[in-house]
Amino acid sequence: MSRKRINGLAVILLALAVLVTATSCEKLKVSNLQANYHFKNANNLFKEGKYRQAVTEYELALKYKPDLVQAYRYIGESYKQLYKPGVESALNKELERKALEALNKALEIEPNNKEIIYSLGDMYDKLRRFPEAEKLYLRILELDPQNMDNFYVVAEFYSRYAGEIPNAAKKAETMYLRRIEADPENPMGYAYAANYYQNLPVDEKNPDKTLENIDKANMFWEKRIALDPENPQAWLAKGVNRWSRAYRFQFVPASERLAIARDALQAIEKARDLDPNYPEPYSWLSVLYRSVLAQLEPDKAARYNAEGERNAERFQELRKRAAERKKLEEELKGIR
Repeated sequence: MSRKRINGLAVILLALAVLVTATSCEKLKVSNLQANYHFKNANNLFKEGKYRQAVTEYELALKYKPDLVQAYRYIGESYKQLYKPGVESALNKELERKALEALNKALEIEPNNKEIIYSLGDMYDKLRRFPEAEKLYLRILELDPQNMDNFYVVAEFYSRYAGEIPNAAKKAETMYLRRIEADPENPMGYAYAANYYQNLPVDEKNPDKTLENIDKANMFWEKRIALDPENPQAWLAKGVNRWSRAYRFQFVPASERLAIARDALQAIEKARDLDPNYPEPYSWLSVLYRSVLAQLEPDKAARYNAEGERNAERFQELRKRAAERKKLEEELKGIR
């Protein structure tokens, strides 16, 4: 065969290859357009809470683009939204199966996608399947240890199982403390730890343990205040903690409870003084005067009750003023 004929054949084959490639690219473009069209429709339906219709559209998107990982993810999210924790029915079991199937498929495609890992962990959490959820939440921490919020995600997960799963409470505590160690100058780390200890379940068999947790919470509120002493919310949180200590534990000697109540009074008044237009301190002052101080010092009950009433009125006044201000702001936004 002559060189001229060979070159001619090569040109023809190259032209055919280009034509086939162009046709394939065109089909690919069309498929992508179709997938994007259905995916966008699905997202709109998802936002509107129309989860079953959203699933149909996500499945159509996958028909045109089978590796569209976010479609699998949001199919799982849709079924998760429809799922009702604790309901034992065939329908609910089917929703559970489909949610897990879709989210696991998404994770199979992108095994290091933190959003998918969190979503699947959340589904196992809803199912109270602790080992599977724990593994996934710890994986998030492993993938992104510099993100301080991940410590809270894991800690709050363990907190939900405190008293139910052995060592869950201890693991939660460890996560809050690791968060503080990672960024000791951030006051929010101490606030999260304080809330954790303060909200631990009451141990009816061991009230001293509950007292210990309340006092630990107070210690962390004080550390939070040391880093940000002009924060009225932090002072109020400390005051509420001390009020709880004085009010809830009636077996504690009255003299000790009175000292704690005065500590609460000082902290709440500090919050009030830092921001006189902050309504909540007035509400808690009212509660403290009437529920604790008036009971512990009955000879001063009339004065304490009057103070409680005065603070309650001030609280209502500030709340009303804040509501009126918010309404005016919304009206002004409407004018614009």
